Amino acid sequence: MSNLSGKTIGWGLTGSHCTFEETMPQIRWLVDAGARVIPIVTHTLMSTDTRFGTSERWQKQLMEITGEKIISTIPEAEPLGPSKLLDVMVIAPCTGNSTSRLANAITDSPVLMAAKATMRNLRPVVIAISTNDGLGLNAMNIGKLLNAKNIYFVPFGQDAPDKKPTSLVAHMDLIKDSCEAALEGRQLQPLLIERFNC
Repeated sequence: MSNLSGKTIGWGLTGSHCTFEETMPQIRWLVDAGARVIPIVTHTLMSTDTRFGTSERWQKQLMEITGEKIISTIPEAEPLGPSKLLDVMVIAPCTGNSTSRLANAITDSPVLMAAKATMRNLRPVVIAISTNDGLGLNAMNIGKLLNAKNIYFVPFGQDAPDKKPTSLVAHMDLIKDSCEAALEGRQLQPLLIERFNC
């Protein structure tokens, strides 16, 4: 039995639509392992249709997998702090935009409010980055978060170094292991992995 069984996990999805398809099976795995997963999303997911799928499709899939209502506003996310509901908060995928805001204490989305609420309670936040500027302007923000208390990363690497040399994407299949390590106060290693053609 997974040591995530019985845990309540907040799952934040930000606007990296190209990785939603890879992320959904990980949510299902956690639910099947006995965790309660509460979906928390940014305005982008709630309002944007892309070539990777419609907003309606992703919302429906999230609710079907988790059996939970989607938290989609800052006022809905704020009570996660006082209630101490979440054992761990996952942000997957976490865009460069959300990474930079989290690193600079800007709380302007439901996902970031949930992360702030989790950190308030000294509980782990697990970040699965998906950003085209991870080795560019956002490198400094990733560096800040790597050194922040109670923040952990899903191991990541360059997904297309020949075409997008500054792009970094987490290995979504390692989210479960990253959560288990974070709940023990450990960063899953190795942190930097090869991740081509993803």
